[in-house]
Amino acid sequence: MLRFLLKRLGSVIPTVILASMIIFALQQLLPGDPAIAISGEEKDPEVIAFIREKYHLNDPLPVRYAYWIGGVLHGDMGESIRLQQPVAQLIIAKFPVTLQLAAMAMTIALLIGVPMGILSAVNNGKAADYAANAVALWGLSTPNFWLGIMLILLFSVHLGWLPASGYVSPFENLWENLRAMILPAFVLGNSIAAVMMRHTRAAMLQVLSSDYVRTARAKGLSPRSVIIRHCLRNAAVPVITLGALEFGALLSGALLTEQVFSVPGFGKLMVDAVFNRDYAVVQGVVLCTATTYILLNLLADLAYFLVNPKLRRS
Repeated sequence: MLRFLLKRLGSVIPTVILASMIIFALQQLLPGDPAIAISGEEKDPEVIAFIREKYHLNDPLPVRYAYWIGGVLHGDMGESIRLQQPVAQLIIAKFPVTLQLAAMAMTIALLIGVPMGILSAVNNGKAADYAANAVALWGLSTPNFWLGIMLILLFSVHLGWLPASGYVSPFENLWENLRAMILPAFVLGNSIAAVMMRHTRAAMLQVLSSDYVRTARAKGLSPRSVIIRHCLRNAAVPVITLGALEFGALLSGALLTEQVFSVPGFGKLMVDAVFNRDYAVVQGVVLCTATTYILLNLLADLAYFLVNPKLRRS
């Protein structure tokens, strides 16, 4: 396992470097001139020249990339042109919000999707299978923004149980934080649960038809033991992969859901930065997201060793 870990780490570092190059290069394709965009309505040439000099906008692309990546390696991702704040400070402030939302959404997705997938596979062709597939189809077909609005109307407007929008830090009031985050987390978790259910069902059906499962049943093992110890453990590999990818997508910022519920996460930060031509913020957020994706895939590979004995032996 140690050799595998070192090998994967050896591929992670070049991947992150390549991703940073692509992010920086694509950023330059955005229309508009950031110096002109932030120079004010008067567009004073002296102000524009000062901005270009301060942010190295007159330098060649490789030189600008060297300045940027050098600062990133020292924990400096630049400064927001609009907000006049360090990008790293903005990311540190927004990332915990999105991380909590993503963690709650993924927990809801796992608690709903995996049991439903197992139930559907075990009862293949029966009423429970059709019911689980109907619920999954509903989750895949329902737009997040529409579901969010309907939940606000029901639980906030009509019943008054939960706040319609806003965010409260868990360090200030944990109960109010959970009340504010449960609706957006459920909206995000609902669609992911449907995907998790379909993948779990497909993986379980494949494992249930294998020879070792028939052998385990012939030995007299209980159905519960066969499903949990033999089937679910071997069917977990594609589910782990999917979970890592979906969690990475959540961390990149659930734009529509965050907008509907006014959650100050990565999504809103990214949109504001794009509209304001705030290059440093866009680059910092995208780099953070890409690095998170890569690390999550690494963790998923390591999780395979815990659930699949064949990989440990190889």
